[in-house]
This record gives sequence, C-alpha cells and structure tokens, in this order.
Amino acid sequence: MYRYCPFTLSLLSVCVISAGAWAHPTMEEINVSGQRSNLIGQSVSASQGVVTQADIETRALLRVGEILELVPGMVVTQHSGTGKANQYFLRGFNLDHGTDFATVYDDMPVNMRSHGHGQGYTDINFVIPETVGSLRYQKGPYYAAVGDFSGAGATQIISLRALDEGTLKLTLGEHNYQRLLAADSLHRGNSDILWALEHTGYQGPWSDIDEDLDKLNAQIKGTTDLAAGTLRWGVMAYRNQWNSADQIPTRAVTNGTINELGSIDPSAGGESNRYSVNVGFDSAHWHASAYAIDYDMNLWSNFTYYLDDPEHGDQFEQVDQRRLFGGQVTYQRVDQMVGKPMHNVFGLQTRWDDIAEVGLYTTENRVRDGVVRADSVDEHSVALYWDNTIHWRNDFKTVLGVRYDHFDFDVQDNVGVNRYGVDLSPNSGEASDGIASVKASGIYTLNPQWETYLSVGSGYHSNDARGTTIRVDPNTGSTVDSVDPLVQSLGSEWGLRGRPLQNLNVSAALWYLQLDSELLFVGDAGNTEPSDKTERTGVELTAYYRLNDNWTLDAEYAYTHARFVNEQPGRYVPGAVEDVLQLGLSADYASGLFASLRVRHFGPRPLVEIGDIKSEASTLLNAKLGYRYQAFTISVDALNLLDSDDHDIDYFYESQLAGETAPVEDVHYHPLEPRNFRLTVEVAF
Repeated sequence: MYRYCPFTLSLLSVCVISAGAWAHPTMEEINVSGQRSNLIGQSVSASQGVVTQADIETRALLRVGEILELVPGMVVTQHSGTGKANQYFLRGFNLDHGTDFATVYDDMPVNMRSHGHGQGYTDINFVIPETVGSLRYQKGPYYAAVGDFSGAGATQIISLRALDEGTLKLTLGEHNYQRLLAADSLHRGNSDILWALEHTGYQGPWSDIDEDLDKLNAQIKGTTDLAAGTLRWGVMAYRNQWNSADQIPTRAVTNGTINELGSIDPSAGGESNRYSVNVGFDSAHWHASAYAIDYDMNLWSNFTYYLDDPEHGDQFEQVDQRRLFGGQVTYQRVDQMVGKPMHNVFGLQTRWDDIAEVGLYTTENRVRDGVVRADSVDEHSVALYWDNTIHWRNDFKTVLGVRYDHFDFDVQDNVGVNRYGVDLSPNSGEASDGIASVKASGIYTLNPQWETYLSVGSGYHSNDARGTTIRVDPNTGSTVDSVDPLVQSLGSEWGLRGRPLQNLNVSAALWYLQLDSELLFVGDAGNTEPSDKTERTGVELTAYYRLNDNWTLDAEYAYTHARFVNEQPGRYVPGAVEDVLQLGLSADYASGLFASLRVRHFGPRPLVEIGDIKSEASTLLNAKLGYRYQAFTISVDALNLLDSDDHDIDYFYESQLAGETAPVEDVHYHPLEPRNFRLTVEVAF
C-alpha cells in the first residue's frame, strides 16, 4: 500500500546520523528494504542497520514509542501515563527518557536538553507510525556525524515521501481505546505532498483513574524534485493530555491498600504540545536542513507520596516551555589518495534551545502551592566534523572521523527566594565547554558472504544547563558543586556480519563502553545527583531468516555487564539490564492473510549499587492477525497475549504512605498492562 523512500547507502561511505542529520553519500547507490537486507559492504559496524514501514507494520504496538524496539537490544517501557516519554534501556543503560541515545526525526532533534523532567527527554508521541518510511539505527560512539547523547547509540526516523494510496483507519479496543487515522498524498508533476491526521483516546485498565488520553497529531510533508536536487519541507502539530497511573509501592499492594492497577495519587498526569516546521535540500554533494520547534509540557507526578509533606503530599509539577532552532549543512566529495578511492564528508551543525521556563513546583491536586526553582535558559551549541573513508584494497577500507562541539549555557533564576526560604539567585550564571571526539573503524570483507569490523570512538552527552551553574541546593540551601557540562564516553567494538544463506542475515558484536560520569541533574528534586565512572561490556547477536516466501523468523539477544569503576558503596549500576531477548515470527500470504507473534524478555537487573535487591524478569508476548481483501484490511492486535502480571519497570527507593509514621524503603513498580485486544479496520482510497 505504501511507497517507501528507500534507504540508500554507498560502498565508500555509510549514512551516519547526527543531532541534525545523516551524511548523504552518492556513489554506487544500493536500495535497502529493511532488517532482512544484506548490509555487507555498506556498514561501518555490525551494530547498525535499518528498518522500514514493512517491518513496523508487522508489529502489534501498545504505544508509539515501541517502534524504537526495532533497534536490536532496545527495551521500551513506561512507568507513568501514556502521554509521557517512554523509559528506554539499551547496552546496560537505564537511559531514563533518552540521556545516552540520540533520536532524530526528519533532521529535527527529539532529545530535549535541560528538560524539566530529565536530560535528553525523548518523547516520540508526535510520530504517526504509518508515515514512517525508515528507522536507521547505530549503536556505539563510532560515527563522526553523531554528537550529543551518543554514548549508547542513535537513531534517525525518516518519514515517507508519499503514499501510493490514501488510507482511512479506525482502531477500537478494550478500555475505550479509540484511534482514527486519515492519510493521503497529492502528486503534481515532480512534487508530492503527504498529509496525515491522527486522533487517539484511551481510558486505560486502571482501577481508580481514567487516563482520559486525548492525543491529536497532524502532519504535512512536501517533496519536490528540482534540476539541482530535491527540496523538502514539513509542518507538524501535536497536542496531548492525560492522567497517569504512576509506579506503585509493593507494600501498598501486599497490604491491600490498592491493587496492582491502583494508584496512590490519582491526580497525577500531564499535557504537552509540539509544533514544528522544517526544510531541507539534497543534491549530489550538498545536504542542508533547518528547523524551528515550539514545545511545552506540564507534568504532575508523586513518587514519594507523603514523605516530604505528610499533610498535603509530595506531588510536584515540572514545567518546560521552549523554542528550538537549528540546522546543519554537509558537503561531500569523492577524491583519491595515493591512487586509492576516498570519500570525504564535511559537516556543520548548530542548535539553540531558547527555554522560557524550566521549572519545578510543589502542588496538591495539580494546584501550585510553592516553587522549588524556575529558570530561563539559553543553550547554544555548534559542531564541526569530518568523516573520511578510504578503500585501501577491494576487501579493506577505513573510516576516520573527527568532530568538535562547543556549548554555551546561560541560566537565569526567575524565583529569588523559593518556598523553602532558599535564595536561588546564586544559581544564575554562564558556562561554556568544548569537546573533541575521534572515531575510527576498519572494515575487512572476508568474502561476499562475510565481513568483519573493528571500531573505536569517543562520544559524549551534555548535562543539564542548570547543573553547570548551580551553587546552592534549592531544597536545603547548602552549597553544592556544579557539574561538568559535557561528559565523555569511550567505546570500542569488534563485529561480524554474514549472509551464510541466501535468506539468512546474521550479525554479532562484542563491545566495550566507558562513561566518565553518570552524574545528572535530577529534575524531580531540582538538584544534581553524582555518581562515578562506569564500564560496560557486552555481546549482541541478531539473526533474520526468511523461512520461505510467506514466513520470516527473527531473533535478537543482548548481554551486558555494567559496573561502577569504584565502590558506590557497591559497583552495580542500578537499572542496568543484563539480558534482553526478542523473538519474532511473521507470515504474509498472497491470499491476503498475515500474522505475527513476538516475545520480548528482559532479565533481572540490580536496583541498588550493592546488587542485593533486583527486579524480577519480565516477559511479554504480543500477536497480530489480519486479512487484506482489495481495498479493505481488517486486523486484530493481542497485546500481552498471555496476560502476564510481570512489571514494566522497577525502582527501589524511600517513600511514605498516608498513615505511616516513617519512611520505608521499598520496590516501586509499574505493571504490564493486562491483556488487551484491539480491532483495526482500514480502507484504502
């Protein structure tokens, strides 16, 4: 039904992403259709790849954020309401909402710097899955065009140029789930215009709240082929509001205060808006793009209940109101060095976050009763990079990349004296920092069926601007140290990719990553939380096998060993998932019948540094069954088919319930949503 914009790679260079874009090679173009394609001769490492709309269509998705689980080894969960950014896990990182994984949509950065809820906040609820043409991922810091939030990896989501047919889709499900999608394309000469409208509503399975999810998405994208290249532009609008069933303490379920689908504070929730315009131009040698984004969020949460305020409760509101402006330009050319083919890419990237308010307020039933801190922030960055590929022989090439990033931070306190009597004016200030990154890969083609890779590189993530100028703790008034603005990571990887059979693609990667510090600004408290240097090692195995013309099998396994270098007092990294396994079986018959079955398992993970408290393992099975007949398609998604009561996520910390006289350390968790069936009817026009 859909016409895909193919993923194009060059034998002399691989498309690599940045906080703004991928480089666009031109030599010896090869079309790639998805995960089951042969990437030998086209990759820089074994841990990068591409998935397309065809791959996305086979999945039964509870939330749009789960399209990132198409990245092998990635786990996408949720500890709050459907409208909030997901919680992500990859390569031994509890990425929170995206701190060490860069996400880009049509050359626009998704990660939010110095965000009200968490550094690198990655909310992709504005994405309409049916308009995604490809998702290109890469893990590790080995790619010169990737800058901020690049330690664990990065992905770029690229929208379709056009649809072959219009579509009208209605999905209805349990717990009053409703989704209506209308999308089509206009074709005029050398131009295509894609438009899509989506509305989603959901009450959720919770026993004491209705989520009242009310999400609206609109998207228009235009593409015109010119004599000199291709011009593209886009306009997007997103509006969402919801109530949250946040994580709950185990003891409250055990003693019967609530059931597993209950809540302690039923007034938690949020609302968010995102509006964007972007424009880009691609030619044989040049790629340029620019964007402007208007974004705001108000989020009400309560994770400790009555610990800090036994009378009114601990609910708080996090605010983020900003505009983002930025863009990038790359130039590429093919040369020779000592008679060897050489491909160079030169890039310039810039970004400005104009944050009118990033704030933290204490609230009761969403009504403010005090301010912890509120600031305005200007955060600028500019980066230059060079990516060089040389084919020394027909079977061996090297890729060398260097980049330099510079940041300027300007933080202005908007409060003065806060609700705790702390004067926050010393937290105003300016800071700046720069960081150089070097990346190198050697790629050896053993034969047409096997290729091996050796990569090493440094990356970084920026810290919250407020942490770079902080002087006093807003809760206690005590003196605190500011944080390093930029935190470096260093990684290496040996990989192998092969196609031993015509219908079988396999890859393996053995990797290492060191992060200088996991010190972050904690939006929930308005202060900084230090931790030490960490080391991670791991292995990843993937296989995609087309059993016959109708059936396809895929398998992904990832193991990670994550530790602090020094005692913290222990060496375990809380939230670091050790084992991730995903298995998928899908069928697509010419008669119109299609189906898929997919299991996701992630194992126990330490919740505290000494490792004596761990989460349970979590296993989830989703299924899809459908039938296409002429212009009509009908399908059923079975989410959590086995009705597992495993947990989506677990934390261990101190909280206090009403009636308790002292804080209690406990495991707090968010359960998997119970088994849920959704029926979709689609009409093409």
